[in-house]
Amino acid sequence: MTGALTIERGVISGIEEGDNVPTGAVDCAGDLVLPGLVELHTDNLERHIEPRPDVDWPHLPALIAHDAELASTGITTVFDAMRVGSIHSGKGRYVDYARKLADELLAARAAGLLKISHFLHLRAEICSETLLEELAAFGPEDSVGIVSLMDHTPGQRQFRDLSALKSYVAKKRGMNDAEFAEHVEDLLSLQRRFGSKHEQGAVAESGRLGAVLASHDDTTADHVATSAENGVGFAEFPTTLEAAEACRAHGIAVMMGAPNLIRGGSHSGNVAAEQLAGADLLDIVSSDYVPSALLLSAFHLAEIWGDLPRAIKTVTSNPARAAGLGDRGALQVGRRGDVLRLRRVDRAPLLRGVWSHGIRVG
Repeated sequence: MTGALTIERGVISGIEEGDNVPTGAVDCAGDLVLPGLVELHTDNLERHIEPRPDVDWPHLPALIAHDAELASTGITTVFDAMRVGSIHSGKGRYVDYARKLADELLAARAAGLLKISHFLHLRAEICSETLLEELAAFGPEDSVGIVSLMDHTPGQRQFRDLSALKSYVAKKRGMNDAEFAEHVEDLLSLQRRFGSKHEQGAVAESGRLGAVLASHDDTTADHVATSAENGVGFAEFPTTLEAAEACRAHGIAVMMGAPNLIRGGSHSGNVAAEQLAGADLLDIVSSDYVPSALLLSAFHLAEIWGDLPRAIKTVTSNPARAAGLGDRGALQVGRRGDVLRLRRVDRAPLLRGVWSHGIRVG
């Protein structure tokens, strides 16, 4: 379709077909015009506040840099993932930071310092000591968008292969063999002590906060059945074909990572996103840890499916729907003026303009 799109007061007010370029309009000269991308799970903010292990970066500059980076990649709505659930003992210590960071993010948003839309995504770490206390610090006034249930206990889900966990942790935390073994035992002990209580408590807290509940790294049909009983709306990164098929049977949307899709496989040895796409079991894509991968992944999917509009929905309308956002994710009258301009160069997307709520931000 060739036509003109009008945005007034941040909202799409008109769409007309035709070749005419209205006076004063931006002439896209044959480029594609798409909805802004919607990102439900990214570790990018955490990377900015801790650029290297145990290196703390000032939060406001980190927030502003993170926001600008996402805008430059076409992401106009993001749910910033923050870990809740700390470990104060053992070798793998994590400290409580989410409440303070959320306050700073919400203040920056209220002050108009950010280019794109930011929402809270609380990653509820089941394998921790203080999950429920940290969740209790949030209230409905925080408008938490997503609570995801994370269980990174070694030997199951994402880290069924302990060698993959060892490679990841040893590099990130500099552990030797003995320290890694102690770390694994510490996590297993935490799961035995708190796992069931924390899972049930996090589900209840999600309801109290009015957030969408997500599962993480479901591996078996039993995992997915439990997710369905808990009221999960979408599944982040199921690790097997079995789990993805069970999600489809339970009406749970399946989300996979863009890096997995682009690289042709999971860095943890789990199911390939491309395999799920080929089996019609992929609904949503997340940039995960590479913001620029989100737009690229949609065009990769378009080649697999031979259907660009369907592929674009995995990074726009599908995640918006899963997060309960009915005001964005599509180029329709009445929707937010979150718009991208791009052209394809050697089958890859080249962004040439980004508008958030009608304001050019990239």
